[in-house]
Amino acid sequence: MISHGSAPVRPDEGYGRDRAVFVLRREAGCPSQAAHPAVAHDHLVVAFCTGGSAVIEQQGRWSLAEGDIVLIPSGAAHRHLEEKDSELWCLGLCPVCFRAEGGAELLSPLERVRAGAASVVSIPVHRRALLASFYAELQRELDAPTTGTLTAQKSFVSLILTEVARAMASRPEAAGPSSVVNEALSYIESHCTESISLQDVAAAVHRSPGYVTTLVRRSTGRSVQAWIIAGRLAEARRRLRNTDEMIEIIAERVGYADATHFIRLFRRAHGVTPAAWRTGHHGAASPPPVSRRAPRRE
Repeated sequence: MISHGSAPVRPDEGYGRDRAVFVLRREAGCPSQAAHPAVAHDHLVVAFCTGGSAVIEQQGRWSLAEGDIVLIPSGAAHRHLEEKDSELWCLGLCPVCFRAEGGAELLSPLERVRAGAASVVSIPVHRRALLASFYAELQRELDAPTTGTLTAQKSFVSLILTEVARAMASRPEAAGPSSVVNEALSYIESHCTESISLQDVAAAVHRSPGYVTTLVRRSTGRSVQAWIIAGRLAEARRRLRNTDEMIEIIAERVGYADATHFIRLFRRAHGVTPAAWRTGHHGAASPPPVSRRAPRRE
């Protein structure tokens, strides 16, 4: 993980928290801005620069220009340092949900970044307009969900990630050493819906539980257990939105043998029971976006 000085990393639980997938468009014309505090998201981010420039910090300092993609895995501490007339398409994606739907292989570019590969990759000039159209079409599907929207959104997400994977594969690069935090987060992302604990995560990265939980909290602003719960609740929301499974079944499938405990955790996180949440979200591909512009902070 990168160092952000003495300022603590803040877990970002705001925009996109309840969504399995969302797209934002940042238009040119926004003034340059000072550096933001470092944050870490539940979701992963695939941001495509279509104009202007920006400087970010995420496993190093990176300058973005037209045609660049920046990859931010879930839990990766990052911050904006500079922006100048930047135009960005931003895809936010719940990695636990995407894995559950069979998309684990398409997340390989994000796993390579976790393993030490560069966070920024340049898209070939002749592919840039096509990639931008995938973002735009995905946003349209999310803005006005209709018959086939879930299938369409999965297709556009897959096309975006495939373009990124091809661009990354075209450059010879040996990944650097992975960190304990990255390895722990990757394990949690892949196994959180199983019956795992801090001890299992620590064993997977060959460190003591105390060492792992301290390092993860310091690097992401959140404990190992909180990351496990966040992943489970994300998958629970996907099932509540897109299936008719009973609450007890969903609880079991996301790692809770005790449905009452699951309901208590869900209510604590969302302010309503899973059944009430389903009433407001069932069958919706995604809630409508807040704005056509990306928020001032991630």
